[in-house]
Amino acid sequence: MFYHLTRSTPQATMATILPRALSAGWKVMLRGTDLEALQNLDTALWTDRDDSFLPHGLAGGPHDAMQPILLGQGAIGNAAEGLMLVDGAETTPAEAANLQRVWVLFDGADDVALAGARRLWTALTTAGLAAQYWSEESGRWEKKTEKAAR
Repeated sequence: MFYHLTRSTPQATMATILPRALSAGWKVMLRGTDLEALQNLDTALWTDRDDSFLPHGLAGGPHDAMQPILLGQGAIGNAAEGLMLVDGAETTPAEAANLQRVWVLFDGADDVALAGARRLWTALTTAGLAAQYWSEESGRWEKKTEKAAR
């Protein structure tokens, strides 16, 4: 699921998606490219409002495998069923095919992020994986296109 962010921040979008994934019983790997951004997200998840707490850990700790949400830059370390990609993080068709869901959050105002999301869309759909493209350009999330699995 590709989320073209034009109004929301990645953190606000995560706050909507991640609780749903956890309520489905899934573990999630949140993969980013910027360690400092992941550390800031880790801190925010611990210190933001009490009603927005999401159980998580930063990769590299002693309990990575047990984390419901694992924030990291590398391989999935918590047997996740879902993978969330931020800041231009990547996945492969082989990795994505083994997951229940992949969420790609990208900034629609960033040409590099937009090009990266397009490349990833092409790689995944060319490999025969299903994909959906969602945009919030109208002020609410709308599915703009969908490719079925082959």
